[in-house]
Amino acid sequence: MADNYDNAAWFYDSLSRVVFGKAIVNAQVYLLQYIQSASKILIVGGGTGWILETLTTLHPTKLKITYIEASSKMMAISAKRNIGANDVTFINSDVENIVLPSDFDVVITPFLFDNFSQPTAQKVFNHLNFGLKPDGLWLYVDFEPSGKLWQKLLLKTMHMFFRILCGIEASQLPDVKRLFKEQHYKVIHSKAFFGNFIKSVVYNRPR
Repeated sequence: MADNYDNAAWFYDSLSRVVFGKAIVNAQVYLLQYIQSASKILIVGGGTGWILETLTTLHPTKLKITYIEASSKMMAISAKRNIGANDVTFINSDVENIVLPSDFDVVITPFLFDNFSQPTAQKVFNHLNFGLKPDGLWLYVDFEPSGKLWQKLLLKTMHMFFRILCGIEASQLPDVKRLFKEQHYKVIHSKAFFGNFIKSVVYNRPR
């Protein structure tokens, strides 16, 4: 993948709060309640890493986390987060370049797939699907417009902004829901945020 958020690292969280208030954070925090103690977790595209501190509040020990982030500046911020007594491995790379084990209990992809074209989304999905063990949980959160004009305009603006600033390839959202359906994932829980513009979903990988 060519996209890299180094140029946005210093203001990314502040910008998201200006545009979305607490919705971006709340949509991710909602998913964390489904993580059990001593889980082996893969986080891909965690940005500035605030999610690590939230996880540490819920589980101050026994988590084994692999944290993958393509932006070196985002990673530098993430590496300074409080992780308690949890075991966190930081990897600064595109996830498809990493050889993953196939025994993760949980995969977390916070606003990852909105950066990709459909072919790249398929490639990344297949790679992560391999890493999640049968009956594991995929905690997915991303934009899912409900067809309202303001959502279409906001999404188009975001894609244009980050394509210019960070080189993302996407100009529209890939159909990730179809990818989960094709692999027979089951929706365990879901919740919408920000006027049904953001969707958090707990997917269960079939045995």
